Amino acid sequence: MAPAITLAADAPTLSAANTGFMLICSALVMLMTPGLAFFYGGMVRVKSTLNMLMMSFISLGIVTVLWVLYGFSMAFGTDSGSVIGWNSDWVGLSNIGLTELWDGYTIPVFVFLVFQLMFAVLTPALISGALADRVKFTAWALFIALWATVVYFPVAHWVWGSGGWAFELGVIDFAGGTAVHINAGAAALGVILVIGKRVGFKKDPMRPHSLPLVMLGAALLWFGWFGFNAGSWLGNDDGVGALMFVNTQVATAAAVLGWLAYEKIRHGAFTTLGAASGAVSGLVAITPAGGAVSPLGAIAVGAIAGVLCAMAVGLKYRFNYDDSLDVVGVHLVGGILGSLLIGFFATGKGQSDVEGLFYGGGLDQFWKQCAGVFGVLAYSLVVSAVLALLLDKTIGMRVSEDDEVAGIDQAEHAETAYDFSGAGGGAARTAAGAPVAPAESKKVDA
Repeated sequence: MAPAITLAADAPTLSAANTGFMLICSALVMLMTPGLAFFYGGMVRVKSTLNMLMMSFISLGIVTVLWVLYGFSMAFGTDSGSVIGWNSDWVGLSNIGLTELWDGYTIPVFVFLVFQLMFAVLTPALISGALADRVKFTAWALFIALWATVVYFPVAHWVWGSGGWAFELGVIDFAGGTAVHINAGAAALGVILVIGKRVGFKKDPMRPHSLPLVMLGAALLWFGWFGFNAGSWLGNDDGVGALMFVNTQVATAAAVLGWLAYEKIRHGAFTTLGAASGAVSGLVAITPAGGAVSPLGAIAVGAIAGVLCAMAVGLKYRFNYDDSLDVVGVHLVGGILGSLLIGFFATGKGQSDVEGLFYGGGLDQFWKQCAGVFGVLAYSLVVSAVLALLLDKTIGMRVSEDDEVAGIDQAEHAETAYDFSGAGGGAARTAAGAPVAPAESKKVDA
């Protein structure tokens, strides 16, 4: 997803087909953020449902505005030192022509930037799953703004921007294994190490309150991911996008089977939560690799990710860190696996002629992948922890213990997801002077 070098004689012209295709893909990626909200929202307890939905939805507002003001320029502007971009003509998007093409491609700059915007929106929303039940909404909103500015925008430039160090090194990341999933997973780990565990972690039951909501969210993510992955080739002229589409389906299916097989052997049951989580782990793992591997390679990538991510989610109990909804276990571990497995399964017949170890290419690409993976991981982990620490020491990151126990939905949003009395309205209704029936006055144990 970076500019290609073309000769004047070969300069592309605007393609209505590719432009339409990319606008559809952009809409699909946008849908992933609400899908993520439902996925996470079903996984928490009743008293945190709305807060979990809002932690994703607020990213749509904050990151969109920042992207217009300066984010796009930082991520994809003229390179400076291989670490950041800048183009003053793109500030506020005020000097971009309607038919001005993204360099080397047949789509307008506006189409490229809106597609990339949806990636920028989704990535901080992914982090929120690790922080369920305990973070002030104001602090979270400010964290998104700071994190997008000092972490996501620079990392996107490293990986996809012409001149970025990972791009120039030859690190393969088709659609975001490093820039999105490792970035978000490492950030989640950094923040939870600062803010600590939920009240009752490893003591109280913290089961998902709505598995149908989880499955709905997973289905929306799976659907939207076709745009996320296939669209990242920025066109539909040479079959690479089609390969990525196929591999997205194949790897996800294999990951579901891998996760469920592990779950049955380890815990004795095939769970719906396992199926949904397995699907997401496969989607994560194939994101960087799908343009470089064959469908058989995609099966391997998906199955490996399904099993190892299922194993990884239990590490939080062993190492005593509270990754509420397994962002570290799924996104960080899945992103690492998908990125590194390129070094073994790349066929040289997809997005580039790079071959992995199993196709005669040796370990050269594997070491490049390691550089990209651990460079992004270290930067995001450290900077995210520093940002969380600064916010915690100033405005405070966590709600009070009483608010956490009573329910963060009421404390932060003055609403509840479900009205068990049937009267409707929630806190806003009582504040307006409506009578409260005896049943309504009783606290629901969520």
